[in-house]
Amino acid sequence: MLTIENINCFYGDFQALRDVSLHVPEGQIVSILGPNAAGKSTTLRSISGIIRHRGGRIVFDGRPIGLRKPEDIVELGIAHVPEGRKLFSTLTVKENLEMGAYSRRAKPKLKTNLEKIFSLFPVLSERRNQMAGSLSGGEQQMCAIGRGLMAEPRLLMIDEMSLGLSPLLVQQMFAMVKTIAASGVTILLVEQQVHHTMAIADLACIMEKGHIVLSGSTREISGHPHVKKAYLGM
Repeated sequence: MLTIENINCFYGDFQALRDVSLHVPEGQIVSILGPNAAGKSTTLRSISGIIRHRGGRIVFDGRPIGLRKPEDIVELGIAHVPEGRKLFSTLTVKENLEMGAYSRRAKPKLKTNLEKIFSLFPVLSERRNQMAGSLSGGEQQMCAIGRGLMAEPRLLMIDEMSLGLSPLLVQQMFAMVKTIAASGVTILLVEQQVHHTMAIADLACIMEKGHIVLSGSTREISGHPHVKKAYLGM
């Protein structure tokens, strides 16, 4: 579904990504793991069109998207749930979710998808008229993921969803991602929760210093000596 080939990204003179290549097969959960400042979020931003890459190419469903605007990429079926949730804090939960259905692709199914989100996250239904900024961290993350799903994505990219959440909520969120994937949505997940991620992902890659150093099935990755020592504490 998604192929990235040898892309480079810069913030000014600082090179954040170095010849990054990645493949996301349709219907699977693919995770990008690694330490802080490894380039994981930059990878998602480059796919979304928020930042431009240099060299290489990004192809979604057979179409090059590296030069497309972010709103055009959403129309093609890619939704990005950013790190830190980035909700509209002074809008209600319902209004935030409706903002996710702003594209031409999603507008016709707004009401149907809104009920699906409320069914998937019952607490959002209870809070639908509450300001998003007053929600707990876990509820805000549910709202952010719900907003992404409102865009009718074929590929949902989620960046650091476990950040700042309690261990119980982290378990619930990972279970929810597995449920979303089972509904037919392909997932690209950036995370630091290695154990939880390995438990649900089909494929994984390890990114360090702006470059992917390992990639493969979760079984292959979890059995690699470097991953055992640096990420799994073994």
